[in-house]
Amino acid sequence: MTGPTPETNEPAHDPEVLQLAAKVFDLARHGDTDTLAAYVDAGVPVNLTNDRGDSLLMLAAYHGHAATVASLLERGADPDRANDRGQTPLAGAVFKGEAEVVRLLVGHGADPTAGVPSAVDTAAMFARQDLLDLLQGG
Repeated sequence: MTGPTPETNEPAHDPEVLQLAAKVFDLARHGDTDTLAAYVDAGVPVNLTNDRGDSLLMLAAYHGHAATVASLLERGADPDRANDRGQTPLAGAVFKGEAEVVRLLVGHGADPTAGVPSAVDTAAMFARQDLLDLLQGG
């Protein structure tokens, strides 16, 4: 069945679509930039989220894949899209200490004060003055 299910009025879950989605999230998580870019260019939504609200950009940023982050941003990924817990890709990159990813996100307009905790709050919490400086344009 491909349409909404009568019981829930929700789209039916096509196993092939779910398998493709899992593959795409793994590509972001593992930093397979070229393959992920090809899927996005072929029509996979650049702001696709998983069941926890983590976007492709969030997964790439959190795992420190700067080239993948840059590729997604160039394709229109929302740098401030928070997951279901209110966390942003920028806060995730700060948490993981990924300075290059922080620079990329800030350079593409990510808001250092967005999310809970924000990237600024996260940098302060972990005494990362170097990242606080990046967030404040230093």
